[in-house]
Amino acid sequence: MKRLSFILLLSIFGSIQLYAQSNTEETAVKTTINLLFDGMRNADTAMIRKALAAQNIMQTIAKNKDGKFIIRTENVSDFIKSVGTPHPEKYDERIVFTKILIDANLASVWTDYKFYVGEKFSHCGVNSFQLFKGEDGWKIIYIIDTRRKDNCNF
Repeated sequence: MKRLSFILLLSIFGSIQLYAQSNTEETAVKTTINLLFDGMRNADTAMIRKALAAQNIMQTIAKNKDGKFIIRTENVSDFIKSVGTPHPEKYDERIVFTKILIDANLASVWTDYKFYVGEKFSHCGVNSFQLFKGEDGWKIIYIIDTRRKDNCNF
């Protein structure tokens, strides 16, 4: 009976420890993604660069002029430059963390979002992030999003 109690206690302790580690990693992943959007809101290119890995890909799924859905690859340097260039209204992407999956040094994150220019609604959609944890912590290596102006009910 003592042996069974000891094994049960070890199992519970191990589960608690794994949960605490997982929760810490989730917090770190969220912090990196929030850093990107805080950088956008503040037009702070240093914050944005800190959230992104040196090598990354940024894509969007949207309709073209003919109304057909396409995948468009964005130039990350151009994105950073446009966000950092002075503009009268702040770029405010409001996100909700929907799903976070982590395995070792890979994280996959799904967020719903609404994008505002100043206080004016622009569009909504979903972001899908891939992050890598290296020596400098979690960095975004890939972002793809959808964009639409309707069905923004989150």
